[in-house]
Amino acid sequence: MTEARGSAGPNGETHARHAPGTPCWVSLMVHGLATTQEFYGALFGWEFRPGPQQLGPYARALLDGAEVAGIGQLPPDRHLPIAWTPYLASDDVDLTAETVRLCGGTVGVGPLDAEEAGRLVIGSDPSGAVFGVWQAAAHGGTAIAGVPGTPAWHELLTFETASVAKFYETVFDYEEEPVISADFDYVTLLIDGRPVAGIHGVGNYLPRDRGPHWMTYFEVADTDESLARITDLGGHVLRPAHDSEHGRVATVADPEGARFCLVQSPR
Repeated sequence: MTEARGSAGPNGETHARHAPGTPCWVSLMVHGLATTQEFYGALFGWEFRPGPQQLGPYARALLDGAEVAGIGQLPPDRHLPIAWTPYLASDDVDLTAETVRLCGGTVGVGPLDAEEAGRLVIGSDPSGAVFGVWQAAAHGGTAIAGVPGTPAWHELLTFETASVAKFYETVFDYEEEPVISADFDYVTLLIDGRPVAGIHGVGNYLPRDRGPHWMTYFEVADTDESLARITDLGGHVLRPAHDSEHGRVATVADPEGARFCLVQSPR
């Protein structure tokens, strides 16, 4: 994780257009849409309104009227891992999809239009980690950042960074900033010199039931208070709160098992 918090400032001002390659949206597909909305509504103060329905029932989460994330419902017969998925911005999602394939990745859904909102692809990198690509039209993506209840950072957990970082660099034209360390395998991905995401090679510490996957960090006002609330709401604490150079961080899961991190930024 790095100090970057996206393209909005510390007071939560809204985004302009998301530069290609920038994480611009995060979405979760679950079996219990209503109960999941209740969980995140109580945890982050989100409210919900209907979004595009191409992939089934779907709602957008709003914080003080600004869109921050999406939650959709899986068909009953689809038993996919329940996970938050980041969407990376693209000016041409069809071209990006073709580049993903040429670079050894897989396109599982799309390209397809999401009503008037935009055009999307859901794919995976060569290690199997799932991500989305979004070409904005009426829906620009996450509209606020830097305040509690908003996505703060996106990090890929994988076996090792070298090969998969090359994939993302080629597809999205990132610059790389590796950590020079014998025992810490980490690469920060930058656009125009600005950190936008990270890749963390964790080797055998990667959860066997998940494989490589993207992890979303959500900003909170108080990590410890949020952990107590998560437990009360039926979620689970996977890694207790600890202090880091980026703030107080914890890893948790919602009632359906979707993992995410909480971060209370340094004051």
